[in-house]
Amino acid sequence: RSVPHCPHYGHCGGCHYQHVVYEEQLRAKRLVVQDQLQRIGGLKDVEILPVLGSPEAWEYAQEAAFSPTAGGDLGYWVPRQREVMPIEACSITRPRIMTLFNDIDLDLPELRKLTLRLDGQEEILAALEVEDVEAPQLLVDFPVSVAIVLPDKTAASLIGDHYLLYEIKDRPFRVSPGCFFQPNLAMAGKLVDTVLDFAMLTGSEKVLELYSGAGMLTAFLAQRALELTAVEINSDAVADMVVNLADLDNVILYHGLVEEVLASIESQPDLLVVDPGCTGLAKPVIAQIETIAPPRLVYVGSDLARTARDSKALTEAGYSLVKVQPLDMRPQTYHVDTVSLWGKTKNGKRNGVASLNS
Repeated sequence: RSVPHCPHYGHCGGCHYQHVVYEEQLRAKRLVVQDQLQRIGGLKDVEILPVLGSPEAWEYAQEAAFSPTAGGDLGYWVPRQREVMPIEACSITRPRIMTLFNDIDLDLPELRKLTLRLDGQEEILAALEVEDVEAPQLLVDFPVSVAIVLPDKTAASLIGDHYLLYEIKDRPFRVSPGCFFQPNLAMAGKLVDTVLDFAMLTGSEKVLELYSGAGMLTAFLAQRALELTAVEINSDAVADMVVNLADLDNVILYHGLVEEVLASIESQPDLLVVDPGCTGLAKPVIAQIETIAPPRLVYVGSDLARTARDSKALTEAGYSLVKVQPLDMRPQTYHVDTVSLWGKTKNGKRNGVASLNS
């Protein structure tokens, strides 16, 4: 056991493991991955590698989302109480974000959520989600960019820059306010390394990537592939990706729903990479994957229950799970991300990944 760092621990609901020493958190998360894959996914005797821990177990998060309380303050949504709790500190968020949070005096009755993001240069962007799509009138007296995020997750700039710059493995990425990006930058590099390791690219492969976001994985995969086809629905993420991949000439980018785009892609990929976020893969996407039947598949999962559910569906679609690498992207919480490698079964044997068992 360990003494929790945060005065709000046990009340706000954002952290769950602060009472446990970090090494034990990692061991516990590995057991949870094993349990979920077996209980929900129906998978036994799976090779689950030790959890990759975060270099920073505290103050690692580059963003924090706040909601208005009944009294007009800002705080964290507490799922158990179904209410917003005012806060003064957060032990897993970057100090600069919390300093700005404590300095904010915001009078915006239509506000639903305020997300503060910090980039690698310590620049801050405040993303507002409001009930009305009309932009509010704002005045700031400190250096911060402000944007309004619309219901479709696209954004409009109100003050300053309309994006932040993050650096992953010495490569810069532009990211707009409504687009997802890994909040733990040190672990984002480990995620990239894991995906590349599982992808086993030699430079001659055609890669299909679904839910490509702002192109973080896309950039590194494309550098090792013959050709990469990426699919993304968010128009701001697509615009970011065009900038982020400007130096690469082997990427084909589709803007649209994965279910609709897959129906029009005729190229046969050697590798499929999917990163569907917390919603997992929809049934039509699983059916299309079964039709396309790429010999190898790398699944990046951020919600373990959804990953386990999709693992069962992929097994039924003719895939065999080779191994799983858990990553602790969000220390002190129960969340655990995973990267899993799958091979298409052929005559009862994995196709193209048998060497990984040695």
